[in-house]
Amino acid sequence: MKHIPRKRFGQHFLVDQGLIEQIASTISPQPGEHLIEIGPGLGALTLPLLARCGAITVIELDRDLAAYWRSRTSAGAAVQVIESDVLKVDFSFTQPALNAIKKETGISPAPALRIVGNLPYNISTPILFHLLPFAHLIQDQHFMLQKEVVDRMVAQPSTSDYGRLSVMLQWRYAMDSFLHVPPEAFDPPPRVQSAVVRMIVRNQPAALNPQLLEELVQVAFSQRRKLLRHTLGKWLDARGFSGQFDIQRRAEEVPVSEYVTLAQLLSE
Repeated sequence: MKHIPRKRFGQHFLVDQGLIEQIASTISPQPGEHLIEIGPGLGALTLPLLARCGAITVIELDRDLAAYWRSRTSAGAAVQVIESDVLKVDFSFTQPALNAIKKETGISPAPALRIVGNLPYNISTPILFHLLPFAHLIQDQHFMLQKEVVDRMVAQPSTSDYGRLSVMLQWRYAMDSFLHVPPEAFDPPPRVQSAVVRMIVRNQPAALNPQLLEELVQVAFSQRRKLLRHTLGKWLDARGFSGQFDIQRRAEEVPVSEYVTLAQLLSE
């Protein structure tokens, strides 16, 4: 299929076959797994994944590409097409099937979804936050992203990259950046360096309100150069918090585990 990349969709198609094979081998999907690809494009990664697992669901906003993948389905390939903006997709569509298994067997099945994609760089962070509430349904995620974003995702405390994105993803995922991808690996080449990140879902801590954690972290990093007593301290006082938490630090100095513990105390 001949397709001209559309700038408004942030389309940059991966064309380096060596890197494609390395990514597909790392993901290593197995038959029977529910694999979802966000933005399959022309299928550079889709087809190697499909060859390994036999079936795949693709989410595609571009109507021409969605039509292309529907034609592949009619030609015999096991491809389910969701033509939609990924930010509008409810990933709990697998929940009824999981509930049925639990009702029939009395056993809660393992998370059903493995999600992959070369995410549009202009909306990559909103996509990551959109997926957070569905983490309990997900086994893992492998995403191609702007390297700068990946660096922020995996950043450690007391570094310039450590921030709200780091905390909000690290409390829910174990992550590592395992592959650097240069601009020339794409058509057309982006103006930035890229990387592939692996995100394995962690168990959610008990007695934690995710919305409260998100608000807490947002307040903490709202003025990251100031000590927390000027931001989070006032927020805690307004909620009558009387527990122990050192607010004589900057937000970037607080480990993820301490933010989570604080949110647990407030959730109780």
